[in-house]
Amino acid sequence: MPAASGLLSIGQVLAKLNPEFPDLSPSKLRFLEERQLITPARTDSGYRKFSASDMDRLRFVLTMQRDHYLPLKVIRGYLDDFDAGRQPELPRGAQQAPSMLSSERRLSRDELIREAGANAMLLNDAVSASLIVAADNFGEDVLAVLKSLVELQRSGIEPRHLRGFRAAAERELGLIENALMPVARRKDASSRAKAAEMAREIASQLEIVRSSLIRSALTRLDS
Repeated sequence: MPAASGLLSIGQVLAKLNPEFPDLSPSKLRFLEERQLITPARTDSGYRKFSASDMDRLRFVLTMQRDHYLPLKVIRGYLDDFDAGRQPELPRGAQQAPSMLSSERRLSRDELIREAGANAMLLNDAVSASLIVAADNFGEDVLAVLKSLVELQRSGIEPRHLRGFRAAAERELGLIENALMPVARRKDASSRAKAAEMAREIASQLEIVRSSLIRSALTRLDS
């Protein structure tokens, strides 16, 4: 495969993406290919070669996993519609899909506060209530959370009232960890990638159950 083709080897892909996605490995790339999220070209000798569009697609998939915790089958459904020329809705759980042509925007603390229409005290309270993790910069998911907290505050709901959300999330994490124990015991990279994907799928199903319970409870307010 001539160098002029612009195609990248697995090693070159990792060198470009590992600064942004440190957990990306050759086994995870193969795992994503098995799940038909990417389809790199092959040389006559069978080596994988990645194009610029493959790189954009990889960034998209990895960002949706990292920042929006979406399972691969949800991301694949979105990409299938995109590839078919349809205008798919954003995957469930994502407030804003990152462009396939660039990595997701990161916000400083001041930018986050300004764009969310919040103030420093609200952000500090959200961090204290473990609703937002303190950091030097933040992704679009944190911006969506802070915007929601601004709206909730207008109804008299403060971050301190939502401390139970973190405890509930930890309980759900315990359920997921127990379910993944047989796979997690295996230490090879392929099993780790499979466990991470299974965790997202389980979390997605738990979210469906939680949302259904809330909707059912809300019907009592209408009666």
